[in-house]
Amino acid sequence: MSDIPPPAVSLSDALRRAADRLSAAGIEEAHVDAELLAAHVLGVGRGGVQAAAVRGDLLAAEDAGRLASLIDRRVTREPLQHLTGTAPFRHLELRVGPGVFVPRPETEMVAQLAIDALASSASAAPIGVDLGTGSGAIALAMATEVPHARVFAAENSVEAFVWAKENFAHIGADNAQLAFIDLEHAFTQLDGQVSVVASNPPYVPDEAIPRDPEVRFFDPPAALYGGADGLDVVRVVSRVGLRLAHPGGTIIVEHGEWQGAAVREILVADGWRAASTHPDLTMRDRATTAIRP
Repeated sequence: MSDIPPPAVSLSDALRRAADRLSAAGIEEAHVDAELLAAHVLGVGRGGVQAAAVRGDLLAAEDAGRLASLIDRRVTREPLQHLTGTAPFRHLELRVGPGVFVPRPETEMVAQLAIDALASSASAAPIGVDLGTGSGAIALAMATEVPHARVFAAENSVEAFVWAKENFAHIGADNAQLAFIDLEHAFTQLDGQVSVVASNPPYVPDEAIPRDPEVRFFDPPAALYGGADGLDVVRVVSRVGLRLAHPGGTIIVEHGEWQGAAVREILVADGWRAASTHPDLTMRDRATTAIRP
């Protein structure tokens, strides 16, 4: 048996082969995923990988093997975030994996609406609530970007709660509190005191089939499907939000691009006022806001 270690390989060649495999599997921006997985293997940022490839750096055989294994999993459409164990969200790096919905870039705009409403509150210590927090993305964004606020997050899935608890501990926002509780009965001690109620509830209709395999096969069904029209949990959020919010308080609900009118109807029927739907950066309707009278 030879003691000679296997040879290193060109990083740029390894990235090219990885991107070709990912592209053949139907993954858009395959080169981005290849670079991010290489960055995960090497323990550097994506920019560091790009610089190393330009320099002509070599990839140790062991690292090349680890990268190849990750690419094998990614071509099955296992989410990139499950492979790296993290998902970026605004300025946060959240820990994610099986059992929790992976936060999406479009939800950053929903968080921005919540942050703006919380920051503009007349209270010296406004209260924000995130109903169905999942990984904790919206709640932790509110807590860290509006540090004078108090933020409460509710989750009723055991699997998601485990990830949220880890993220709350990892981020360490002292002004944020997480509770494992049914949404209907969340935070009754705050009734009539909340400035902002935010939620990214499940809103996919039960009969719909998500297009992306990463969503269809890997996101937890409880975080996706919301009944026949997809809006069952939105109805709960609207009622609970009305209980929690003080007069002038705001509700922000994420939804699908074709659901804006239906969500506005639900909110107005429950007693909310000034319901308005907002597009995301791709100009798709993404969230609806309303004010408690």
